[in-house]
Amino acid sequence: MEEIKTSNFIEEIINKDLASGKVKKVYTRFPPEPNGYLHIGHAKSLCLNFGIKQKYDGKCNLRFDDTNPVKEDEEYVESIKEDIKWLGFKWDKLLFASDYFDLMFDYAVKLIKKGKAYVCDMSAEEISKNRGTLTEAGKESPYRNRSVEENLDLFMRMKNGEFKDGEKVLRAKIDMASPNMNMRDPVIYRIVHASHHNTGDKWCVYPMYDLAHPLEDAIEGITHSICTLEFEDHRPLYDWVVRECECECQPQQIEFARLNITDTVMSKRFLKRLVDEKTVEGWDDPRMPTICGIRRRGYPASAVKDFCERIGVAKANSEVEFAYLESIVREHLNRDADRVMAVTNPIKVIITNYTGSEVLQIENNPNKEEKTYRNVSFSAELYIDGSDFMVSPPPKYHRLYKGASVRLKGAYIITCNDVVFDKDGNVKELLCTYVPESKSGNDTSGLKVKGVVQWVDANNHTKVTLRRFKPLLGLNNGETDYINRVDKNSMRQETALAEKALDNAQIEDKFQFMRIGYFVKDKLSTKDNAVFNEIVGLKDSFNKTNC
Repeated sequence: MEEIKTSNFIEEIINKDLASGKVKKVYTRFPPEPNGYLHIGHAKSLCLNFGIKQKYDGKCNLRFDDTNPVKEDEEYVESIKEDIKWLGFKWDKLLFASDYFDLMFDYAVKLIKKGKAYVCDMSAEEISKNRGTLTEAGKESPYRNRSVEENLDLFMRMKNGEFKDGEKVLRAKIDMASPNMNMRDPVIYRIVHASHHNTGDKWCVYPMYDLAHPLEDAIEGITHSICTLEFEDHRPLYDWVVRECECECQPQQIEFARLNITDTVMSKRFLKRLVDEKTVEGWDDPRMPTICGIRRRGYPASAVKDFCERIGVAKANSEVEFAYLESIVREHLNRDADRVMAVTNPIKVIITNYTGSEVLQIENNPNKEEKTYRNVSFSAELYIDGSDFMVSPPPKYHRLYKGASVRLKGAYIITCNDVVFDKDGNVKELLCTYVPESKSGNDTSGLKVKGVVQWVDANNHTKVTLRRFKPLLGLNNGETDYINRVDKNSMRQETALAEKALDNAQIEDKFQFMRIGYFVKDKLSTKDNAVFNEIVGLKDSFNKTNC
């Protein structure tokens, strides 16, 4: 096989394994536990594992690590599958750790028969207390030297439901003096009397992750088991399980740094608490860092994958600025999203020398190679945004004021001749005239103006609700409980008047609302009220020179 150019240390390992003949075809897996929704941190692992499959023409399984029936649910299984599909990845096999419960039990029996595992009656607290410290060896369990026959009998009785939760466990028999704490007779099976989402009530004993994961990899023929750095110290135990269970396949565990983003908490426990306490609308709240949340927020899948590609794969943990993610999202939207006009603080403009109405063709996105246009109605009565007019403007103000001229985007140059105020002194209407020869695309007026403003037809527009967002977590005020940092005002709503064309927008359609920001149509939209979520602002706050 011709060597493939590598972009990270994991691919360097794979290239060497292929060149040496250690592996003939690369086989990876993505193994989430279905105890919550995936977040953007998981996107890095998704892109890495499925990206390796694509790059090396290999395979990648989706395997649900469902060994804890208390926390897992079918809802999470379906959400994870949907997230992976949205990102554009396809798995080769859809599997569950629970598919292997019979095999895993047999492997545990094998370990007992080899004298490599024993049933222990100590409580979790006692096991932890006797494990020792980094500088002090642990104490052996008083049940460590039970005979093979007694251990087999007790393990079968555990399986048959004769004992209560926590009354007994199966422990690997390794080395209580090992400098690696994970090798000090870890628990590999425990009793849990709970119904499992996949196997029902068949089992009341379940394998621990450190036993299940290497066995799953070995059974499936995984060549490179890629995981995050917190499992680095578990690698000797991973290798011990594969070796002592005499597995035919010998997977290689490789660790990489997980994705951390500034001011973003990606703890499933914390995110579940936000959902359970109804602090947010649900797992897909646009402020949540879940994959379904950022999808609803309007982040393009292509931008998420681009972000993961750009930050790369490292061996040491680091933190990425949230503004960098936003910057990449903005790049993709600037390239792909159609433009529309909307005003959030409308001021009526009456063009006194214009009669009738017409339909203008305005370009959708100047950055697209293939030019497309939309129809926008134009009449003598329009709305512009209040931010585009001032009664007493400062120097170098290029928007509208009495005596000033601006161009209406895609339309004509207008001049403000008079201002009408209401009884409270607020601006009610602007009386303007237009230059007929100044039509965009066919301007023969010879006039030059610096200001260009967005507008909507007063007689033919649609009213929309904009949801604007701030970070879910407020400033770090020293709180150790993240829930106390949640900004309860992180979402606000406002009404805008927009082009009538938005009536035809579908859920998840994305637009640049000119000079406002990028928005996506939300699922809360009804026939009478279209709701748009702010994806990201127009201004890029990320300093690219720091990349």
